[in-house]
Amino acid sequence: KTTQQNAFFQAMATVAAVRGLRGVASAATSRFTVARTAASSSYLLDTYQRRWMSSYPSHEVVGMPSLSPTMEQGTIAKWNKKEGESFIAGDTLCEVETDKATMDFEAQDDGVIAKILADAGPNDIACGEPIMITVEEASDVDAFKDYVVAPTSMASSVPPEAPPAPAAPPAAPTPAPVSAPAPAAAPVSGSTTIGRIIASPKAHMLASAKGISLLKIIGTGPGGRIIAADVEEYVPVAEVAAAPAAVEASAAAPAVAAVAAPIAPPTIGEGYTDYPLSEAAKSIAAQLTHSKQNVPHYYLTVDLALGELLKMRATLNQSLKLGEDDAGISVNDLLVKAAASAMKAVPSANASWMDSVVRVYDSVDINVVVGSGDALYAPIVRNAGGRGVKAISDDVAAAVASLEEEATGPEFHSVGTFTMMNLGMYGIKSCAPIIREPQACALALGAIENRIVPNDDVESEEIYKESVMLTATLSCDHRVVDGAVGAQWLSAFKSGVENPTTLLL
Repeated sequence: KTTQQNAFFQAMATVAAVRGLRGVASAATSRFTVARTAASSSYLLDTYQRRWMSSYPSHEVVGMPSLSPTMEQGTIAKWNKKEGESFIAGDTLCEVETDKATMDFEAQDDGVIAKILADAGPNDIACGEPIMITVEEASDVDAFKDYVVAPTSMASSVPPEAPPAPAAPPAAPTPAPVSAPAPAAAPVSGSTTIGRIIASPKAHMLASAKGISLLKIIGTGPGGRIIAADVEEYVPVAEVAAAPAAVEASAAAPAVAAVAAPIAPPTIGEGYTDYPLSEAAKSIAAQLTHSKQNVPHYYLTVDLALGELLKMRATLNQSLKLGEDDAGISVNDLLVKAAASAMKAVPSANASWMDSVVRVYDSVDINVVVGSGDALYAPIVRNAGGRGVKAISDDVAAAVASLEEEATGPEFHSVGTFTMMNLGMYGIKSCAPIIREPQACALALGAIENRIVPNDDVESEEIYKESVMLTATLSCDHRVVDGAVGAQWLSAFKSGVENPTTLLL
């Protein structure tokens, strides 16, 4: 019967739209949407009706936004809009102060502020705690003059405690083939909670007019909220018939994952392929994203002449009496030693930002990036400032050998006081690396190449000469290492590279 009703309402909407009867089309589309939602979840429909058919006009209770990945609470420094004032998408509603910065809370949709629930002041407000109510029409503002919201509720008309999850799903489990449906279940979690769809009033109206179920849309607003733009840009995809079975299978999956969690095979779609990520890759991505967003990076670049360094390397390798298969001391090993010597000359760069203090370390522990792709690691060379070049070379060679044998130990995951990466093997001239917290600096080295440079030999008749050069770029945390200190460090590094005998001191 439900299927027949759905078909009937959908047909009415189509016919009315063709004939230009917008009112009939909207009504039929709404009936079709409600009927389809009821077929999938009667509890969600009941919640939807209680929210929009309460004694208050359609509205939205807006909570304190999380404006950064680590924000847990904030203070409203200033309200830029007053009660009764309208706003459009992009307007700054208020200024939110956190322990790190003051940021603007921008509107995602058009609307009117009906009531401000949290005054500007020094009181901390947890993320998600209600701060204001918005409506679509200015005529609805007066209805919220005496509005009171429960402290633990984000929606005034929704009961503060959601009833237990609907027990209806066991009624019709679909057969077992569940391999492909898993990705299709993801959109639901981004913008829904138990018993409630998180969406703006305008998004609800647009979805109802277009006959789109909000359960299918991923929200891009604060906290995963569905906004009007999400509905307007939504492109319908094929329904996945086995969704209930996918949910049932995902409930049993953690037990298997606890034993072993291999990376899932790639998912091939129409014109694209999705490659799942390992937990390690997700963790590194989250760390780098957090660092890039929170650390005030700036970059310094210098060109280095390697002529003397290459001569010294050849002399050292000859004295070691290397075998045929022994690579000996590499240019990178000498550059690691030069970086450690620069840290000894400018110790304030060998430091970390600790919120209330700057911690300067006694030992220079350098993470040297090796490998590529999924096998990218940064093993640590400890106390590089107090060790010889041969000892540093042995540590780096042992790390590379362990990586080839897939025998990575704790030293591959330890965080030192400084990071170095060499991209010269890929022909890259320069690179601005992301600092790895809590470090304050990171150094990237480019390709070694022959360049024509001005001749500094006053006795030579030639104006230019050929020189072996390399470009080095230093990324600095401006909270710890300001421009002058960064320049001093690069100057010391350049001096050590171009006068390598000083590295032996």
